[in-house]
Amino acid sequence: MLDHVSIGVRDIPAAKRFYEAALSPLGYSCLASGDEYAGFGAKNPGFWLNSTAHPVPADMRSGLHFCFTAPSRAAVDAFHAAALAAGGSDNGAPGLRPDYGPTYYASFAIDPDGYRIEAYCGAA
Repeated sequence: MLDHVSIGVRDIPAAKRFYEAALSPLGYSCLASGDEYAGFGAKNPGFWLNSTAHPVPADMRSGLHFCFTAPSRAAVDAFHAAALAAGGSDNGAPGLRPDYGPTYYASFAIDPDGYRIEAYCGAA
């Protein structure tokens, strides 16, 4: 349904470094970048960072988060570890989430700008 999603960040180089580290275990990389933007994906950029002086304020109560497809449970684990090592904070350790489904395996982090991100694998 969606072609891409863009989020506003204050510091493109710092956000780019974070997402390069966090998304690499999932098979995603920075496919396009400039002084004011960076686009990530596997073949085409689907997740964009855009420089702005007024990003959306982080609000844990908003329900806003971005979920990235992972090829395996090991990739979910590696995403979480990489996100934390790159300056993110924990928002849910890797593991099964039976409330979401019997094979829903995910981990959750918060990026340095306050956006909540998730990696998910539905394989058994």
